[in-house]
Amino acid sequence: MSNTFEDRKVTGLVFNIQKYSVHDGPGIRTVVFTKGCPLRCRWCSNPESQEPRPQMAFNPGRCISPEKCGYCIPACPYDAIKAEGGALSVDCTPCATCKTLDCAKACPAKSMIVYGQERSVQDVLSVVAQDAMFYSRSGGGMTISGGEPLLQKNFALALLREAQRRRIKTAVETCGCIPWETFEEAAPLLNNVLFDVKHPDTEKHKQNTGVGNERILSNLNRLLAAFPELPVLVRTPVIPGFNDDDETARAIGRLLKGHSNVSYEALPYHRLGTQKYMFLAREYPLGDVTLPAGTAERVQAIVDEERGAK
Repeated sequence: MSNTFEDRKVTGLVFNIQKYSVHDGPGIRTVVFTKGCPLRCRWCSNPESQEPRPQMAFNPGRCISPEKCGYCIPACPYDAIKAEGGALSVDCTPCATCKTLDCAKACPAKSMIVYGQERSVQDVLSVVAQDAMFYSRSGGGMTISGGEPLLQKNFALALLREAQRRRIKTAVETCGCIPWETFEEAAPLLNNVLFDVKHPDTEKHKQNTGVGNERILSNLNRLLAAFPELPVLVRTPVIPGFNDDDETARAIGRLLKGHSNVSYEALPYHRLGTQKYMFLAREYPLGDVTLPAGTAERVQAIVDEERGAK
């Protein structure tokens, strides 16, 4: 069994720690975002979370200009940063094999961004614990998110154990696509689970996320049966043309029917995070689609009716 000294030294790849969140579990929360995800959702608002490694990105809006700065150009060992027409041209392709990422260290304006840093449990919880008084007053705590936080199993479990020792309430935001044994170990360390159910049909799920949903739905059923006292919030990001129809909503409602420890939330599609695709030199897969007003509310009502929620 791990002890507190061992757990504090465990490290994981973290790309953000967000304070004062009110949308990632009960109360006021600090959200620890980790790298790595088995899914490739076409609407993902955190594309920097997907790869399980540090990633370089470039925000041209912050760049001072190569004439006035240019420190990053000689810092790149691959000659992948050039001055063209008074602006920087950055090719992040070689960054996947770069061991130093010195260009980011050389950039005073932080236009060169590194998504993902190795951080210890002790380091992360020193940040989380800064807001302990807000947690006690609001019923909040720490949420681990991603990406898929339980993909970094050793780090996630050590982080949850140490938070529990410090009496910090814990939650996880999960896509559910991980080995059941990991869920089984994590569940006793959690006060809340936020579990995404994106589509009940495995083929449609695979077309839009890259992965079928068999493991996800199996894990959800096993979690609800094995830990009936653990509050689980099932969430569906309502995506235009994918899961915004009535029949899909009814099918999701039927999946959740009969489980007393489940609540449900339909999340309206948004375009937050699309700028980060540009920073990563990627094209946003969904283009300019929009969700008609009231769609998420309609899905919520159908699911609630089908599962018999009051």
